[in-house]
Amino acid sequence: MSLLRKKKGVKPENSSITVRRMDFVFDEQVPRYWADNSPFLTHTLNALSATFPVGERFFVDTVRHYRDRISNPQLKKEVSAFIGQEAMHAKEHESYNDHAAAHGFDMAGIEAEIAGRIEFMKKNLSPERQLAITCALEHFTAIMAEAMLTTPDMYEGFHPSIAKLWLWHAVEENEHKAVAFDVYQEQVGDYWIRVRAMALTTFMFTFNQARFQTRLMYEDGQLLKPMEWIKGANRLWGRKGWFRKLIPAYLEYYKRDFHPWDSDTRELLEKWKAELKLDEQAIKKAA
Repeated sequence: MSLLRKKKGVKPENSSITVRRMDFVFDEQVPRYWADNSPFLTHTLNALSATFPVGERFFVDTVRHYRDRISNPQLKKEVSAFIGQEAMHAKEHESYNDHAAAHGFDMAGIEAEIAGRIEFMKKNLSPERQLAITCALEHFTAIMAEAMLTTPDMYEGFHPSIAKLWLWHAVEENEHKAVAFDVYQEQVGDYWIRVRAMALTTFMFTFNQARFQTRLMYEDGQLLKPMEWIKGANRLWGRKGWFRKLIPAYLEYYKRDFHPWDSDTRELLEKWKAELKLDEQAIKKAA
């Protein structure tokens, strides 16, 4: 794949955001451990998915707060498309979470805890800090999504219907990866609020992810199986681990001139949109 050139800190002119309705259905043929037959990896992603419906709605609320103040008409269009995509993400992960709950996993308990934390933030944090948290979490999802789209080892062991859910989500996270950031830069622009929010969010995100995964492993009777933990931890944090590879991209966020589109994924997205036939599910597009 050729490298596309662009000015650092600037969104490419020919990138776009498309809202799609997917209507995923997960039947009984999806196995309990759909991620490479691994309880550890399955529950890593179950823990993430459990946080998505309320998390995506929080992202929407923090961006929507500024929509009427935005001066850039193109950014206003992108905010509308961002809201549409995040609404679809919440809907589709609710469908998946119901499927996981049918296996006996307490997805609703995790979702309720996240909802409580979000209510606390809404009552106690300024809109600027809430938006900064959204920017931080959008960076996490963008770099994880890019890693999935470029690392076949991450999805080849997934059940096909589950793989399509995560790959579709990964494409759209990269399509809209700069929207919250651009709103923040236009409406707030404070570097120190942004990076302090990232530092705090990093701690809370990793702590909660580990805790929720441990809870699911316990519910599943997998907590006291050391080899499952060792193999899984190696897949995530070993020399070629999925999460370990994200560290350089994560650290880019702390640069003053950082912009999400410094990692230019236009060609990658075109490849995956064609592969997954995503344009067939298009509702609307922000050019």
